[in-house]
Amino acid sequence: MPKMIFVNLPVTDLQKAMAFYQAIGFENNPQFTDDTAACMVWSEAIFVMLLTHDKWRTFTKRPIPPATSSEVLLAISFDDIASVDTILDAAAAFDGTPDINAKQDYGWMYSRSFADPDGHVWECMWMDMAAASEQEVIS
Repeated sequence: MPKMIFVNLPVTDLQKAMAFYQAIGFENNPQFTDDTAACMVWSEAIFVMLLTHDKWRTFTKRPIPPATSSEVLLAISFDDIASVDTILDAAAAFDGTPDINAKQDYGWMYSRSFADPDGHVWECMWMDMAAASEQEVIS
């Protein structure tokens, strides 16, 4: 079995969250979806589990952070700059907040970020790996 990552996110409205993630390019896996959770597939190895607050609380007793805070910054890569901009446009059109952090453009690396309707922050990035190997570490 390949190594995979399952990102679990608490959501206030499961149907709205599913529609948002489908709009930005995730696919739903109905095998792992019910009225308390939805499995949204980004790639063969990356899955996002959208969990109602009640379902979330079956995994942890820790409080759910408010939508105005950031517990993690989730980063996903894209094949080109246009794809980064496209997902930001889609996020904005479906109640996401585009450019929640400042856009970064170093020529060899480009990134923008958005918050989903529940405040989870995603960084979308493109990088020219050959050019990146020639760069100094960004601080």
